[in-house]
Amino acid sequence: MFGDLMGMMGKIKETQAKMEATKKRLDTVLVDEKSTDGLLAVTITANRSIRSIQIDDSLLNDKEMLEDYLVNVLNKAITKATQVNETELGAVAKEGMPNIPGMDMFK
Repeated sequence: MFGDLMGMMGKIKETQAKMEATKKRLDTVLVDEKSTDGLLAVTITANRSIRSIQIDDSLLNDKEMLEDYLVNVLNKAITKATQVNETELGAVAKEGMPNIPGMDMFK
């Protein structure tokens, strides 16, 4: 019994280390998003940190339009980055789950 418990604890620590490494790696995974007309583009990391914003000069004349563009494009980029983030971290978590009888019904 204690051997199984120690094995599970080791697996959990290993999974935690893999999760931290994956989080660091996701800082280098870039997600690009553009407005449909290409006037605004953003790049964010899979951890949802903004890396760059490119704004066409034509948007600088209309503050409201620029704000709308920023909200829409950033939200799309955040959605994509969240999907990448959850997929990557979910895969590591699933891989590291101990084999507990009866838990397979939650997949």
